[in-house]
Amino acid sequence: MKHFDLSNYGWGLPLKASSYAYKVDGALSILHWAMFIIFFFWAVYMAYCLINYRQSKSPKAEYTGHGTWKTYITDVLIFVFEVWLLAAVGIPIWAHIREDLPKSGEAVEVHVVAQQFNWLFQYPGPDGQFGNRSAQFVHLRNPLGIDPGDVRGNDDIISINKLYLPMGKKALLKLTSMDVIHSFFIPEFRLKQDNVPGMVFPVWVEPILTGTFEIGCAQLCGSGHYRMRGDAYVLSPEDFDQWTQTASAEMQQHLTER
Repeated sequence: MKHFDLSNYGWGLPLKASSYAYKVDGALSILHWAMFIIFFFWAVYMAYCLINYRQSKSPKAEYTGHGTWKTYITDVLIFVFEVWLLAAVGIPIWAHIREDLPKSGEAVEVHVVAQQFNWLFQYPGPDGQFGNRSAQFVHLRNPLGIDPGDVRGNDDIISINKLYLPMGKKALLKLTSMDVIHSFFIPEFRLKQDNVPGMVFPVWVEPILTGTFEIGCAQLCGSGHYRMRGDAYVLSPEDFDQWTQTASAEMQQHLTER
């Protein structure tokens, strides 16, 4: 099993660490190669025109058009290609990423709450149920305000700037914000989604590589925007289960001390 860390950035795109990253990069490759080919042929045609219609060979300008249907062939071809790229490549990939959400019982569910200038993650704990949250319960030991009277939240896990996910299993992330608009961005997953106050946006990812991947905020969110970063740790399923048990026990200890 390969393991990667933050040294995976190079001259090209970052590592493909999610199941749909290959599809996203494939679409980008098609687009980049098409633009390169179009640029190449237009450059060749421009050079041809500069040489063939230079002043010494064609000194008299003509101001009347001689266009025929043939002059529109390249425009039609490019238009057809763009429609195909959108309908056959872009929309299916977008629909897969945005609409093929896993069901709650089939995925690890995590609530992602953005706050100037941190990422807060809530896990349901071993019971698989989230406790209610309320602003009146927010303090240093309970940054998300989990209701201490809700037994479902007794084993919930809160992690700050550290997202833990199991490799090879889908994760359903529900994004929101406490204050302003942020943008949850993990380049290796090809995942980017705004966190908007008062709204919840579900996104999903299926990690295919273990390792550490940087979480950034892709939306200017205030004077501390530059330091709003975190890490996504993709663990083996066994290590993730062990982390869940340990983190839940530590959270219950904090609640007892409080």
